[in-house]
Amino acid sequence: MILWSGLCIRSRLYAFNVSTDYGTTYEKLNERVGLKTVLSYLYVSPNNKRKIMLLTDPEVENSLLISLDEGASYQKHSLAFDILSLLFHPEQEDWILAYSHDQKLYVSLEFGRRWQLVHDNVVPNRFYWSKLGLDKEQGMIHLEISVSEGRSQYITCKLQNCTDGNKGKPFPGFIIPNSLVVQDEYVFIQCPALRFAPTSAPDLQIISTDDNQVVAAIQDWQQNDSYHLYMSESRGLFFTLMLENVVSSGGPEGNIMIDLYEVAGIKGVFLSNKIVENQVKTYITYNKGRDWRLLQAPTTDLQGNKVYCEQPYCSLHLHLHVSENPYTSGNIVSKDSAPGIIIASGVIGPELTSTNVSIFITSDAGNTWREVFQEEYSVFFLNQGGSLVAIRHTPLPIRHIWLSFDEGRNWDKYSFTSSLLYVDGVLGEPGEDTLIMTIFGHFSHRSEWQLVKVDFRSIFQHRCTLDDYTMWQVHDQGEACIMGMKRVFQKLSANARCVKTRDQYVPQKSDSCPCTEADFECCTPSFWFIPSATSRDCITGDTFLNTTGYRKAMSNNCTEGSALKYSPRRQRCPSQSPRGLQLFTSEGTPVAALDKNVTFLVFLEEGLGSTTSITVDFGDGTAISYVNISSIEDGIKHVYGKVGIYQVSATASNSLGSDKATLYLHVTCQLEQVQLSAPSVAVKNKAVNLTTALRPSQVGTVTYYWWFDNKTEPLVTLNGAMTCTFSKVGSHTVTVQASLGSTLHQDQMAIGVYDYFRSHVLAFSSNLDELNPGVSEWREDIGRVVKNSIVQVNSAAREYYIKTYSDEQLCSQAQKPSFKLVEVWLSVRFRHSESTGTPKTLWLM
Repeated sequence: MILWSGLCIRSRLYAFNVSTDYGTTYEKLNERVGLKTVLSYLYVSPNNKRKIMLLTDPEVENSLLISLDEGASYQKHSLAFDILSLLFHPEQEDWILAYSHDQKLYVSLEFGRRWQLVHDNVVPNRFYWSKLGLDKEQGMIHLEISVSEGRSQYITCKLQNCTDGNKGKPFPGFIIPNSLVVQDEYVFIQCPALRFAPTSAPDLQIISTDDNQVVAAIQDWQQNDSYHLYMSESRGLFFTLMLENVVSSGGPEGNIMIDLYEVAGIKGVFLSNKIVENQVKTYITYNKGRDWRLLQAPTTDLQGNKVYCEQPYCSLHLHLHVSENPYTSGNIVSKDSAPGIIIASGVIGPELTSTNVSIFITSDAGNTWREVFQEEYSVFFLNQGGSLVAIRHTPLPIRHIWLSFDEGRNWDKYSFTSSLLYVDGVLGEPGEDTLIMTIFGHFSHRSEWQLVKVDFRSIFQHRCTLDDYTMWQVHDQGEACIMGMKRVFQKLSANARCVKTRDQYVPQKSDSCPCTEADFECCTPSFWFIPSATSRDCITGDTFLNTTGYRKAMSNNCTEGSALKYSPRRQRCPSQSPRGLQLFTSEGTPVAALDKNVTFLVFLEEGLGSTTSITVDFGDGTAISYVNISSIEDGIKHVYGKVGIYQVSATASNSLGSDKATLYLHVTCQLEQVQLSAPSVAVKNKAVNLTTALRPSQVGTVTYYWWFDNKTEPLVTLNGAMTCTFSKVGSHTVTVQASLGSTLHQDQMAIGVYDYFRSHVLAFSSNLDELNPGVSEWREDIGRVVKNSIVQVNSAAREYYIKTYSDEQLCSQAQKPSFKLVEVWLSVRFRHSESTGTPKTLWLM
């Protein structure tokens, strides 16, 4: 691992080396913190490079080493938890969130010197610092908490006071796990809808939230390797289709990679790979997705030969994956400091392939392209984009690099080492504001790491002045008005070998253009558009802005011209009755727990909420009314005291009419036990009654699964009683399972089946119970004596079943007897009389 602080390198065996002179000399960092200290990770504060944090190997020593002077000295602090990842605050240099291996989140306001637990059961990578414009306080954090399997909850809380009483719950219900995203001024969650199970929700990837607009990629259920791109309005609530079937692939860490690349330095320019008739083709847009077109292939190849490539059958196609390795340039690269320059690997032909790849460069933001290498090269920006450095991307050892001062039109070859080097990567200082690069690799596969410092300062002649710059205008095939603006950039002239300083700015001159039809989106309404929705809160007698069928594209800055023709027009508010009333629970499911609050949400698509009354009938004999829907935006709470299915209805009314919505709510409680009741013996081929008892007895709709002997499929019923027959003599096992929600309980009994049996009921004298009041053991003892006597009479060991009945099973509560019964079943398999063939007489005294 190599990174800038200055320059810090981690070699094998956890040895860290640091350089403060751009790689000329190095010192072992381990010697500063202790030779026996085993280091595992190094972090540099993004807000102050002088603040460095080192983590030790937790298997050896769980501690933190902190430097406030760019590594000159360190202080060691013990840790009570294992750090898995850190998240630095975007502005406060001492504020850090730490995530542990046991899913706990900690916070430090002193750059790691002290830590405090924020919350446990935090979902990995789903915690965020507060955002300007979204939160009023800097010390607020957004968390996704795992509640149970398949359920998460979105909460907010203050750093040092995340108690239950101080937690905020912006969304009252549960959310789909791993769906919380906080980006810029937007918060995204996915909720389980009434019609879908959580696993059925479409996959959503947030691509961009720039310019008060959300670009999202959504994968429908029938898609495997592609996504549809959607673009929102400023609130991020309503989306329109931007581009279909965009290529996607899996990243090295299981993440999803969408083939959409935003060109740096010029707003609104995107490149994307789209699947068209099973072929992958590259498209470009200059107006943030309103219009897309294929890339124009170069007119000549690297040798100057004419390229015959006619659209749409042939065009230029590019690989759009940005490198996740900080030491390689990736398939495509552009920089804010070099507007208009895009460098990418790709092919010319009918579709994108991975063979015969060349390197292409454009200097005019994708209008025209040049082939610069016919092999794969890594190209880096030098001198803040004023120059380009290329190094061959190959597994073979090399010793040369190429340098261009004219945006890749001409290249000079330089040797950076006398011996061939297997290059592992290249490191330049962040910001490209120095002329020093570090190339690292191996002379052989057995050698140690070698670092080569390449200093380009001697090649450049002077510091840049205004005379070294030229003006360049952004255009789309000659059209200068893009997104309602004409934009002119200042770029270095070709072959200007001057040094751009850190404080030099790339000026941009912008002028607005008159509006034309091209600045508006038209004309098919989106699926979510309700024509009357624009006047939903419009009061009769007032006016509102009604659409003309056109919508000005987001981030478009055109003025006047035809704006009035396509802009919304003011109309008088119509009078309308309520329509589109919806009723659902805040949890998103028609299920509620007994004796717990359930929140009902009501939404009206059409009709003025402030003048429309609402009545909610909870289905349990209670109802509540409100004078207007606007007063119940936070929902209506209710508690049910009995288990059952309730028909909940909401009725919206005004002077012009009414609308009604109905919800069938299942109120349940936790099932604790199921008990199976059945006779211990039965006659072959005769019906046997099976019944169940639940605890508690009223829990809602229960599903019963009946298993008989070793059958592989159960019999499923909604009734806790059933009748069955047994066709074979012997012992049979009956198992019943009672399922309610995610809870399942079972009970089991064995039933003896015979060709014939006789039942004798033994009644005991009431005075026996007076001697043993409320004690059942004496009856069981007598039962065993009776059984043994019967066995002796029949001269063989046979099964006899004795069952003791309680008072409650015999009589009602009002007529309890003072005696108990013992019922004895005798099998017909008695020893028969040799003379008569009939059973011997059995006397029970």
